Amino acid sequence: MNFTTIFFDLDETLYPPSSRLWDAIKERIQLFMHERLDIPWKDIPRLRRAYFEQYGTTLRGLEANYAINKDDYLAYVHNLVLTDYIGPDLELRAVLERLPVRKFVFTNADAAHASRVLHVLQVDGCFDGIVDVHMMQPYCKPQPDAFLQALRIAGEDDPHHCALVDDLPGTTRAARALGFFSILFGTPGSSPDADATLNHWRDLPVLLDGRKP
Repeated sequence: MNFTTIFFDLDETLYPPSSRLWDAIKERIQLFMHERLDIPWKDIPRLRRAYFEQYGTTLRGLEANYAINKDDYLAYVHNLVLTDYIGPDLELRAVLERLPVRKFVFTNADAAHASRVLHVLQVDGCFDGIVDVHMMQPYCKPQPDAFLQALRIAGEDDPHHCALVDDLPGTTRAARALGFFSILFGTPGSSPDADATLNHWRDLPVLLDGRKP
């Protein structure tokens, strides 16, 4: 294996979209925008799309346009009973334990949410660290500076030694442009936005071993 570090996205990557957890988080984001900021319901979908396109996340867009407390926002949108949506993933744990490299969660959420998710999945002992929205400040994926921050935090000076697994094409595309080996998770067939695609965790070690340096 030619890698020394692998970065894993969190939401809808380490757990499947079918869990509906991310859908519940999105509902909490919309509720925050309506209840805390008095944004009319009809305007929220448009604003979220605009913020995602311009800033990378709804949070960054709200920070740029409203006086919000980031910690309050993150606590509010992640205030969910995780076990209602996800549970232990023994296959994921077995794969992570087989990978002879350093592993980091790389997420636009915060470390508190990431830690809770990892604990419920029973993979919290499999990672060397979490690169979260606070550590990336003022950037977020897929902004190039966010990847550079992640490399610095992981102690890596060459992205060609790193792989990234994410479910969003914009993120894998940005990572590949910087030199990461980018893997688009949950997409069948090949993709122009990534170096490889992955649908089952059991296939990850073979995929990484087969990568050409």
